[in-house]
Amino acid sequence: MPKTIPVPLPTAPTVHPEGVSHDEFRAAMSRLAAGVCLITAHEPPLTPDGPHGEDVGMTATAFMSVSLDPPLVLVSLREGSRMDDLLAEQPLWAVSVLADHQLQIAGRFSMKGRISDRLLFADLPYVRGEASGAPLLTGALATLECRTESRVPAGDHTLVIGRVLASAVPTADAAPLAYFRGRYRHLAP
Repeated sequence: MPKTIPVPLPTAPTVHPEGVSHDEFRAAMSRLAAGVCLITAHEPPLTPDGPHGEDVGMTATAFMSVSLDPPLVLVSLREGSRMDDLLAEQPLWAVSVLADHQLQIAGRFSMKGRISDRLLFADLPYVRGEASGAPLLTGALATLECRTESRVPAGDHTLVIGRVLASAVPTADAAPLAYFRGRYRHLAP
């Protein structure tokens, strides 16, 4: 008698009570072009006489201005990520708005299961922000240093609203790096 091999049934997409599936939502939101930023913070040493703290970074496309007066910005962090955990304790952080030529930096800091952040920063040109102590990338379109004003739980993310303490536009004439349909994109000049 021939042996029957079970064929796995296709799994139904996860659908929320409101009716939209994860895949449908992801596909719709991938059509929203976004700028690309590197969010950085300096993790302080565990003890005053222990080893120096470590710089931490992550690529973000969910970043926006919130208010001019006072100057506020918002970044969305995956709940439980290293940056989310760090910014729950460390109120000072920074943003480098990435230029077109910084594509490899965006990819480096968005890798899952990546090596330590210390090694990711090893060959990058940056200065340390005076207000935040966090790395600010050389060659970025703009940099901002922030202090967390509030944290808002939002589904599987945390919305971190920060007051801008300092900003600069070191490379204003370069083209921006964009993210669209799941890929980094170059914008035509």
